[in-house]
Amino acid sequence: MQAVRLTEWGREPALAEVERPVPRGTEVLVRVEAAGLCQSDVHVVDAAEGALPYRPPFTLGHEVAGRVAALGPDADTDTDTGTGTGTGTGRTAPGERAVVYGPWGCGNCTRCAAGRDNYCDHRGDLGWHGAGLGRDGGMAEYLLVPSARHLVPIGDLPATQAAPLSDAGLTSYHALAGVRHALGERSTALVIGVGGLGHLAVQMVRATTPSRVLAVDIREEAVDLALRSGAHLGVPMGADTARVLRAETGGVGVDAVLDFVGNEATFALAVQLLRPGGELAVVGSGGGRLTVRKPGFLPAGFRLSLPFWGTRPELAEVIALARAGSLHVETEQFPLSAAPEAFGRLRRGRVRGRAVLLPD
Repeated sequence: MQAVRLTEWGREPALAEVERPVPRGTEVLVRVEAAGLCQSDVHVVDAAEGALPYRPPFTLGHEVAGRVAALGPDADTDTDTGTGTGTGTGRTAPGERAVVYGPWGCGNCTRCAAGRDNYCDHRGDLGWHGAGLGRDGGMAEYLLVPSARHLVPIGDLPATQAAPLSDAGLTSYHALAGVRHALGERSTALVIGVGGLGHLAVQMVRATTPSRVLAVDIREEAVDLALRSGAHLGVPMGADTARVLRAETGGVGVDAVLDFVGNEATFALAVQLLRPGGELAVVGSGGGRLTVRKPGFLPAGFRLSLPFWGTRPELAEVIALARAGSLHVETEQFPLSAAPEAFGRLRRGRVRGRAVLLPD
């Protein structure tokens, strides 16, 4: 079968022919229908040797949706929608369509048992972070999943929608979950960076809170995407942005910021705009630094979170929102054989929303 492989550090990923895996033990073989491509994949490809605990070669791709093709002899056939031990809502069987929960943990600690593999107690000792992140991922015709507990049913949801939701959607939803308590009536949320994650965050704030949503990006087309996604106001990043947005809040500032960039400029903007007691969730890995000092320049009652990916129960909730029509992923689709082109466009910031690869 075809697969997009990282063969060694310092080299671009390449399309290769590899053997189709055979499920053993608790494993489940999934025939891939769609695999998302995101900035994290670029970070992995660009990483210096030793910067990550992974050992090439491995297949890339951590946003995956498809059909169950085969089960290992010890696979748990009780469909698991994220609670850890199956919910009795269905059976994992060949032909079932599912999205793959990507952050695979040890599977044994209390956090993994609760569906919180993203915060596995042993993550630092595993040598991988999940599908396509040190373990073979889904930029291929087939993906071998360690356990059925990593599968969330998607019903008739298109795979091109479901795959990006497993990271772009789940990460945004998890970040929002941490600040949602601050987004009640007459509140304002600010989304910084309206790409693959940010445009979904705008939709999620609109769908799950009564908050007003403001959005910022350096690209005009991203500002347009924010408005199409439901933002009440979208503005380009500039010298006057903080003043314009603060005026939109009646001068009091915003209640929560979801920062999908995370550089010095976006941190500065967030701090200028947060009202006392405000919440800042930093999702982007733009290399920015925020100095915490008391007394200092941060708003009184300021709280910071650094969310990572999300939980299996949250992925089930994201899929439910999408199936109800509350979420729509803006995608650009490429055949698997065009993966190098998709990587190149993503590097240049030329992808609208989320890039999705489809097996040829």
